[in-house]
Amino acid sequence: MTTSSVASLRPAPTMAVYGLASIFLYLVPAIVFLLPTALVSAELASGWNGGVYNWVSQGLSKPMGFLAVWCQFAMTIFYYPSLLGFVASTLAYVINPDLASSGLWTAIVIMVCYWAGVWVSSRGTKGVAGLASGGLIIGTLIPGVLLVVLGIAFLGQGNESAAPMTSDNLLPAWAGLSSLVLIVNNFLSYSGMEMNAVHVSSLRKPGREFPRAMFLSMALVLLIFILPALAISWVVPADELSLTAGVMQAFDAVFAAFDSQWLTPILGVMLVAASLGGMLTWLAGPSRGLLLISRTEGYLPPYLQKLNKHGVQQNILVVQGAVTTVIALAYAFIPDVSSVYWIFSVITTQVYLIMYLLMFVAAVRLRRNQPDHPRGYRAPMLTALCGVGFAASLAALLIGFVPSSQFGGGSVWAYLAIVAGGALGLGLLVPYLFYRSRKPSWKTVTAEEEVPA
Repeated sequence: MTTSSVASLRPAPTMAVYGLASIFLYLVPAIVFLLPTALVSAELASGWNGGVYNWVSQGLSKPMGFLAVWCQFAMTIFYYPSLLGFVASTLAYVINPDLASSGLWTAIVIMVCYWAGVWVSSRGTKGVAGLASGGLIIGTLIPGVLLVVLGIAFLGQGNESAAPMTSDNLLPAWAGLSSLVLIVNNFLSYSGMEMNAVHVSSLRKPGREFPRAMFLSMALVLLIFILPALAISWVVPADELSLTAGVMQAFDAVFAAFDSQWLTPILGVMLVAASLGGMLTWLAGPSRGLLLISRTEGYLPPYLQKLNKHGVQQNILVVQGAVTTVIALAYAFIPDVSSVYWIFSVITTQVYLIMYLLMFVAAVRLRRNQPDHPRGYRAPMLTALCGVGFAASLAALLIGFVPSSQFGGGSVWAYLAIVAGGALGLGLLVPYLFYRSRKPSWKTVTAEEEVPA
């Protein structure tokens, strides 16, 4: 379950730019972020129900709990444009590869796919989760294995790798602080571990089985991330690689080498189906958590708390869609699609990291203040794990404000304004305004009442 929720081919083009150094760029955040997040959230989930809101509320305070659950929701506002930007570029290879670099095409696909997803979700359609779980095989494992196998065959035919594969290239070229920004995007690749930790109580021996599962999952995730990224770097030169269409570029180039380009659209459809299935699963999840908290604590106005006849928080999805539409238009007006994709990925990561910072602090305080509270699993060296995870998350958050060395030609101040406005405005200012504006009448149910499913 953890592997299916974390692993994806989507970040592969971003790291393929750096060839053999992509191994290092994936390993570092796995050790300092993925592992602490998995073990710490497992302890929290095995002792306290209610997810990140309850963890942070009991460990810190209710306002901080609202901030945590808000960030878990708000990151999706920028996550959907970046995810659907990948869908647009992939879909272009099914129709017309030249569309992959078209900002207008990307914007249209984002808006159409998002609003179609809102319509599906608002009807309470069953089976969406099954569609997404099948995406690991259909849109990740099969294309990933095929990409790696064909990449090896490509080299086996005597073709030279587009990226040098020598020991001198194990570390990324140092270009100052901006080089560290590369690792920030990989923090987002590993996010979501706290959602699977709720199943720790289902294990027969959580203390032994959960760490074993996490190490195995981490190994599988790293293989799924690293090998396709290397395969892409063998086939597509870094200066020709699109961050959104890089996977399809690699498939197209490899299939061309084997006179099988007719397979490119088929792989494109598989990748698109998996991405859309994942979007549908994420669409209603985080907003549902925000809704449940807001109805009992009054954090959102009643308009945003209304449910439709299917019990779905339709108004939240519609307002989120309006913001997503505005963000999607950035693709139409900013010439470089890859730059927009990168910026949205960084903003998404930074907003999510605020939640992780709160989670690590809350875990330490809960261990200290409620040492005898029953837990199905106790993370080893919890304080050290939280210290490493907190420091890594804070460093990634701050480094995200530095433009990547890959985009050195753009305006630094424009980049800073967009990232700061998106991350700090959406992640901190908006929830603060909601909290300050709350009224007693915004509490639409009591904590004892059950919100319709």
